[in-house]
Amino acid sequence: MRYVAPLREDVDPVVFTRWPLRGWLGHAAWIQGANWPGIDELNTARPTGQHERFVAQTPALLDDGLHYEQRIATRGEIATREANWHDLFNAMAWLRYPTLKRALNTQQMTEIASMGTRERSRAQYAMTHFDEAGVVVTLRHRGLLELWDAHDWYGLFWRERNAWREGRATVQVFGHALLEHALTPAKLLVGKALVVMGDHTQDEAIAACADGIASGRLLRDPLDLRPLPLSGLPGWHAESDTEPFHRHAECYQPRREGRAYPPPIGL
Repeated sequence: MRYVAPLREDVDPVVFTRWPLRGWLGHAAWIQGANWPGIDELNTARPTGQHERFVAQTPALLDDGLHYEQRIATRGEIATREANWHDLFNAMAWLRYPTLKRALNTQQMTEIASMGTRERSRAQYAMTHFDEAGVVVTLRHRGLLELWDAHDWYGLFWRERNAWREGRATVQVFGHALLEHALTPAKLLVGKALVVMGDHTQDEAIAACADGIASGRLLRDPLDLRPLPLSGLPGWHAESDTEPFHRHAECYQPRREGRAYPPPIGL
């Protein structure tokens, strides 16, 4: 069933006190204020040196016949629907993670050159999944990865909950659809993860992922992405700090027989 975001005036303020939206309150006026930010306001917030810019998605713009990704690559134009949660969060992801967005665009263009604009490759599906629901996870202990490999969610999120609280495991939410879904308090969120192993900063993890995507080493198939039930993280769901949640949460799925994951990224 297609997700329908709440109206701006109907959003429960509690969602901004929880992750992942709690981590985006640098744009509090945009997501909590009474009015939507305009295209000019979004462009004013671009980091220094970013040539891509937001443009209103109008019928006239779409009449140019270009694919969304082609418009970004050839003209630097990110088609953006105004007064729209999905596209606002996409703009925010561009502002925070421009290297990841640019890497995805580079590889999308490579695939479009091969597949055309009507067909999609397995790599394109993987990149779309990451663009919409992606998270970058940094793990500092291999034991956490072993729990994840086994889909031992009770072990990963309850017995090892301090690993997430203390920074031995960190999550950066990139996917703008995840941010949109977080507007619904009871929604159980599941991210599609790339994993970096080792004692690295979050910026280093993002750079490694961007380099791997741009070079074509990562995201060649949707199965390259690991599911991560984000609602199990401390502070991400109203019940995630209680033990019973981790025994019965609907977002905790067993690993399918024969399912294997690629090794984590090492720097």
